[in-house]
Amino acid sequence: MRTDSSHDSPPGALPAREHLPASAAGTAVLDVVIPVYNEEQDLRPCVRRLHEHLTRTFPYSFRITIADNASTDTTPLVAARLAAELPGVGAVRLEQKGRGRALRTVWSASEAPVLAYMDVDLSTDLNALLPLVAPLISGHSDLAIGSRLARSSRVVRGPKRELISRAYNLILRGSLKARFSDAQCGFKAIRGDVARVLLPLVEDTGWFFDTEMLVLAERAGLRIHEVPVDWVDDPDSTVHIVRTATDDLKGVWRIGRALATGSLPLDRLARPFGDDPRDRELAGVPGGLARQLVGFCVVGVLSTLFYLLLYSGFRQFCGPQFANGLALLVSAVANTAANRRLTFGVRGRGGAVRHQAQGLVVFAIGLALTSGSLAALGAAGGHPAHSTELAVLVTANLAATVLRFLLFRAWVFPDQRGPYGTDTPEGSR
Repeated sequence: MRTDSSHDSPPGALPAREHLPASAAGTAVLDVVIPVYNEEQDLRPCVRRLHEHLTRTFPYSFRITIADNASTDTTPLVAARLAAELPGVGAVRLEQKGRGRALRTVWSASEAPVLAYMDVDLSTDLNALLPLVAPLISGHSDLAIGSRLARSSRVVRGPKRELISRAYNLILRGSLKARFSDAQCGFKAIRGDVARVLLPLVEDTGWFFDTEMLVLAERAGLRIHEVPVDWVDDPDSTVHIVRTATDDLKGVWRIGRALATGSLPLDRLARPFGDDPRDRELAGVPGGLARQLVGFCVVGVLSTLFYLLLYSGFRQFCGPQFANGLALLVSAVANTAANRRLTFGVRGRGGAVRHQAQGLVVFAIGLALTSGSLAALGAAGGHPAHSTELAVLVTANLAATVLRFLLFRAWVFPDQRGPYGTDTPEGSR
């Protein structure tokens, strides 16, 4: 939670996370959505059980919303009867199928500060509901998910579904670098203010909706809380596994391509609350300097190793000066691109050509330092050993690296962070 609340958030940024106050009677803090399609048998016992559990255990006011996805049986009638019988229960009818479409529709219209959803089969034990939403109510986290793959989770399901679930999460970790453990568990929650900014970026309207929302949230730096759950598989589930898996893989490809090309405007979400301790102003310490130094050092070490490998390779068929210039040019382009994205947090293609041009000017300065060092070594020793050349180049590159960081920070990538960690238009292009 932000320690200094004297400043207002900039336009378009999310407000600081704060503990939600106990609401007045009739004002729902939590809106639990149950998306259904042809669930006339399971809907009534599910909603009654959930309503009784929330009434008995939940300390805040709540609402349950049944989101009917174009059912063709009597599900809409059952939903209407439940809404008439139970206080705090509502029903919404959609004429198109899609769990993601149902969640987006209800969550976007809800005024509750915490939004959740669960599957109608109630496979997840309801005792995990309060631990799921508590970090969102307290202001600690932005999203929360139930995880069947946590060590302390207790799960009963067949080997086929177990294998598919674990394989899918391995695919997400390998292809999209996801760090959350369970994308598919039908037991999730999100803060309402986060949903209003995040949901417009989510394209999928079906089963991949959850995964896409989580990947975008994680890439934007939002905090995802995971809750171990007790989960029992529903053997009568109507989910078409092969079709769902195919759609999920198509979604992974689409998101991976969008992230690789920088076409997703995640800058509007990155550290949006102004409560990140790394954004606090400290006397005598420029904002973000420590983080940038760490990133620059990591990129510098890797690019120096890359440069030395290139120099050693080029040195086999050309002189030291030409080998040094060629190796430095190639590594400089890679170094500028890596620092642009990783150290200074500039996303997208906007300004990339100009940044590379400025990086080449910085490269020319480094070339002058290293070439001058080689020339001085040649004049002093005649035919120095290869190891001596490398030692001189490493020393010269250290001096060039310090100068490169200063020029990158002050000239190529000047501070483009506005208040509370938001990007100015230059940094978000």
